[in-house]
Amino acid sequence: MSNSHLIVVGSGIAGLYGALLAAESGMRVTLMTKGALAQSNTHHAQGGICAVLGPQDAAPGDTVEAHIADTLTAGAGQCDPAAVRVLCTEAASDIAALERFGVAFDRDTASGKRALGLEGAHSAARILHAGGDATGAVIADGLIAAVRDAAELGLITVMEGCFVTELLASAVASDSQFTGDAGAPPRASIAGVAYLDSRGERQMLAADAVLLASGGAGQLFEFTTNPAVATGDGVALAWRAGAAVGDMEYFQFHPTALAVGGNFLISEAVRGAGAVLRDAAGDRFMPRYHRDGDLAPRDVVSRSIAAHLAATSAVADSADSAACVYLDATGVETSHGAGYLAKRFPTIDAVTAALGFDWTSEWLPMTPAAHYWMGGVATDLHGRTTVPGLFAAGEVACTGVHGANRLASNSLLEGLVFSRRAVRAFVDAVTSGESAHWPEPDLSPRSLPGVPGTQSSMSRQALRHLMGTSAGVVRDAAGLQMAAEALAGHQLKSERPASSTQDAGVSAFQPIRQQDAEDQNLELVASLLVHAALARENSVGAHFRRDCPQGPAAADARESRFWINPNAEPQSMATVSSVAAAPTQRESEKV
Repeated sequence: MSNSHLIVVGSGIAGLYGALLAAESGMRVTLMTKGALAQSNTHHAQGGICAVLGPQDAAPGDTVEAHIADTLTAGAGQCDPAAVRVLCTEAASDIAALERFGVAFDRDTASGKRALGLEGAHSAARILHAGGDATGAVIADGLIAAVRDAAELGLITVMEGCFVTELLASAVASDSQFTGDAGAPPRASIAGVAYLDSRGERQMLAADAVLLASGGAGQLFEFTTNPAVATGDGVALAWRAGAAVGDMEYFQFHPTALAVGGNFLISEAVRGAGAVLRDAAGDRFMPRYHRDGDLAPRDVVSRSIAAHLAATSAVADSADSAACVYLDATGVETSHGAGYLAKRFPTIDAVTAALGFDWTSEWLPMTPAAHYWMGGVATDLHGRTTVPGLFAAGEVACTGVHGANRLASNSLLEGLVFSRRAVRAFVDAVTSGESAHWPEPDLSPRSLPGVPGTQSSMSRQALRHLMGTSAGVVRDAAGLQMAAEALAGHQLKSERPASSTQDAGVSAFQPIRQQDAEDQNLELVASLLVHAALARENSVGAHFRRDCPQGPAAADARESRFWINPNAEPQSMATVSSVAAAPTQRESEKV
């Protein structure tokens, strides 16, 4: 085993898969997650994971080029074509790797081949699923079992209940040793993390690199399909460490979440099987908004629901929780025979039944809900960020794959492909002896001052309401400006609070409660999203400005915007080490 150490932060598909591959490559691996391993967006994913398999297994006529074309179309011209080609061409090999780690996909009873489903904006059936509608849980459980096995063999150290509060850095030699530029300044390289352990005590852990795989930020909004752990922690960590972030304005709202019972997601695969959306009068309205009707891209369906409700509902506005449309799956049961819905979608069937619905004979109330952030920590095709030693993969990353709107079932695939590439980049750097040098992606980030500091005085409920009303499915300058001003009103003058020792290098490592830290992270990433949405004065993909309503055709070439924190001052390992060595008082005992 190599002595090089990789810390993986997050236990969704990107984190689990990356940790396993790094361990197989002989690296020392620590997998850290703030909850249990199974607490992730991955575990909640229903519909599936898309890939064009070999000629004998793919749907008739389907090709990798078709998958690429569908992804680019859904992304409204804002995808990075090179990243999309990587995703689609390498998909089949990562699916095979999942199966090697024990993940079993559903198979067609007649042919014995992997069953393939159809979802919105796909031109062919290429969605692999497992457990009917429990694909994410099956994948996560398989990978978690493999991680547990590796941990028993001493190949991976698993740290559950550990909340990372800061990325730590160490100064490295000037880049002149690699570039020949004698005037190049030293670069700070990520060399570990500070965190709260399962007892709430502050600790630190050194490493040669960190892979952020911490997921998204659905908890920014009142209505979300995301679990409670999705609080934008990874983006906040990277921002404070000086990494560039990009595409922050693009947040996808899933059009079909239950309007009752905690916004449980009703998979797009249900519409792929033939279910349709209706309004309260029974009108199947989607065909009037898009040629693909109920299987239009997600951003289109969500906006169409909002527009239709605004035009037809007696409720004051479509943001009201009482305003909803309905998903009619009764025809699916009729056409496929009694028991089909329960067999094909057992999880949805169980949840809807528990909420008092019989979806074989009645419609389900639906509302759009925050689902997936296309923006995040900017990376190159190898998961490298603009900060040396820091990698990112999965929803926390902005690879350019999704553009302005993610194609259904591409997210789990992205987590696989780019976490593997990030691990390979780390291993290659280690084995080549260049572990201190991490090339920067070719970005031109702009400085973005004026974001909140490290403390929050806005309640989470108030923040979520603010974001839902001002930065939701439909936005405008007035609402976004109101949100920006509200967030600025909670901003601190200093990026870090002063410490009792008056040591600025120590202050950021003061102990805090996890919930307080999550609230701080949510307020920070909310401000980043709002600033980016204000800056983009056109409508494209999931970013729709009613005051600038030009469609995707007006932005048919990638025009991503990247931002950096002008006040970033990553803590050094040496400074934090001296603090961590001192005895600390449990945070729970201080409040």
